[in-house]
Parts: sequence; structure tokens; C-alpha cells
Amino acid sequence: MLEDNLYNKAEKKVDEKISFYHHLFSYVVVISILFIINYLFTPYEWWFCWVALFWGIGVLFNFLKVFIIYDKFDELYRDNMIEKEMEKMSR
Repeated sequence: MLEDNLYNKAEKKVDEKISFYHHLFSYVVVISILFIINYLFTPYEWWFCWVALFWGIGVLFNFLKVFIIYDKFDELYRDNMIEKEMEKMSR
């Protein structure tokens, strides 16, 4: 039972990492294409930078969620919930 739970958590984490890498790959490919289009048709106006900036912010938040924040938040939140349930059960 414990091993199944650990496997499910690991599987979820790996799926999130793969999803992040797909997101990053899409970002790099699309921004590269937009850069080429921008350079060829409107080299005096760098509009692709706005797309790169705002989409890049989304990629950054995705990175933070998957690699930095998620583990710490999940552990703290879970531990907090367990403590609250234990308090309710002891009443």
C-alpha cells in the first residue's frame, strides 16, 4: 500500500516534469519561428519580444511549480492537514 502510494506520487511528479519540458520545447520553437517572421517582415518593430516575455513568465511559473514550490508546498500542506485531522479525531 505504501509502495503504491509512493509510486503514484513519483508517477505524478514525472508526468509534471515531462509536461514542463513539452511546454519549454513549444516555447522555444514558437518563439524562434516568431523571431524569424518578425525579422523578415518587420525588422524595425520587435513585436515578438512581447510574446516571448509574457509566455516566458508562464514558463517560469510552470518551472517554479514543478521544480521548486510544489514539493515544499505539498509537504507543508499535507502535514498541516494531517495535524488538523488528528486534532479533530482527538476531541
